[in-house]
Amino acid sequence: MLEDKKFVKEIQSMEEDYSRWYLDIVKKADLMDYGPVKGTMIIKPYGYAIWENIQKDLDRRFKETGHENAYFPLLIPESYLQKEMNHVEGFAPEVAWVTQGGNEQLEERLVVRPTSETIICSMMSQWIQSYRDLPMKLNQWANVMRWEKSTKPFLRTSEFLWQEGHTAHATFEEAEEEALTMLDVYKSFVEEVLAMPVIKGRKTENEKFAGAVHTYSIEALMSDGKALQAGTSHHLGQNFSKVFEIQYSDKDNKLQYVHQTSWGVSTRLIGGLIMTHSDDRGLALPPKVAPIQVVIIPILRKDKEEVKNKAHQIKDQLSQLGIRVKVDDREEMTPGWKFNEYEMRGVPIRIELGPKDIEKEQFVLARRDTGEKEFLSLADLTKIIPAKLDEIQQNMFNKAEQFLKTHTFEANSIDEMKEQLLKEKGFIKSWWCGDITCLDKVKEETGATARNIPFDQREGQGKCICCGKESTTTVIFARAY
Repeated sequence: MLEDKKFVKEIQSMEEDYSRWYLDIVKKADLMDYGPVKGTMIIKPYGYAIWENIQKDLDRRFKETGHENAYFPLLIPESYLQKEMNHVEGFAPEVAWVTQGGNEQLEERLVVRPTSETIICSMMSQWIQSYRDLPMKLNQWANVMRWEKSTKPFLRTSEFLWQEGHTAHATFEEAEEEALTMLDVYKSFVEEVLAMPVIKGRKTENEKFAGAVHTYSIEALMSDGKALQAGTSHHLGQNFSKVFEIQYSDKDNKLQYVHQTSWGVSTRLIGGLIMTHSDDRGLALPPKVAPIQVVIIPILRKDKEEVKNKAHQIKDQLSQLGIRVKVDDREEMTPGWKFNEYEMRGVPIRIELGPKDIEKEQFVLARRDTGEKEFLSLADLTKIIPAKLDEIQQNMFNKAEQFLKTHTFEANSIDEMKEQLLKEKGFIKSWWCGDITCLDKVKEETGATARNIPFDQREGQGKCICCGKESTTTVIFARAY
């Protein structure tokens, strides 16, 4: 048996220290470790399995909407980045440079990609010649580097994993449709698979992507009342195509510049997943993204082989249904230790099975989301488990959605916003006149930023939260990660 000191250790309370609680979760649930370079992390197998499940589902959705995967170089010549000045200015503080190759100084500095618009645009200018080449819909699964000053695992690291979609279209309208379509893809994925409710909208001018005509986003609310940008989709217009000479001959044989989009989500979704669903008992994972959906713990007090065999028989039955199942029949650890371990790791369903259960043709089912336990018939196993997984998935979304609703407030002045943020953080709906200086003042005085202009707008009109001018536009504000 393991010594008591090796038993699953307590996690810092969310209420006492949210930041410490988060770090305890990512470490004790065995999701990651720290890299040797400041701001980098090593994603461990369990954490990477979550990312693989995210990848798999999103990749299917991308392909269903007509996109193809490609891969582009990690290193980008400085001259490429310099071509689009708004773009380079937006990323300049975060760029990592390569100045030497082997023992030789490079004639031109190379950028470790912070994003790939410039390299992909340079290739599109060679690949696109005619209207027959359009639309071009590409996606890349890759790593990127942004030299962050303040870092936190998954949420903000100097190197992270993501996907970035890049498309070229004949018209402004087609590009606009693409940008909105991909935003919908992100929203449906995040809500259906990660069980995270989001607010969909357009970013304000001061918050949009550098070089974009406009940016759309989905914004999620974490359990501490702070916002997390869960995905973005950018309509780039012709800003990059004119710089990189991406032209095509239309049906009248006239040269036209393409209209472009780019869109992406990253491993910060794992951070969002943690902060949306987890608690003081550890990680909590929605079944659709959990690496292990069901863990079977045989109670090995007597008739060990019979119990082990039955556990593996159950695993085989569930695996045939496409359910991700693990049997933990290690004898050196107590059942109680295992219960705590898999609760810590967020496994949605735990099946407990002992000799008496086999005699009674039953099993014990424990739910991670509610902590409830019940005795159920082994004969109905293949019907019960899929239904319970669906129920848990929906329950986790409903709980998060209720939290978002009860933590979305209204404020009609900066003072009201300050007062609300002192009481309880969350999304704050306010009227806004459209002047960026008003947003700057709100941020300066409250620490809250405009997350987006929601598509679902309030009816009527009101007075700008900052200057008091009449307004018909509502903005969602929040303090954010």
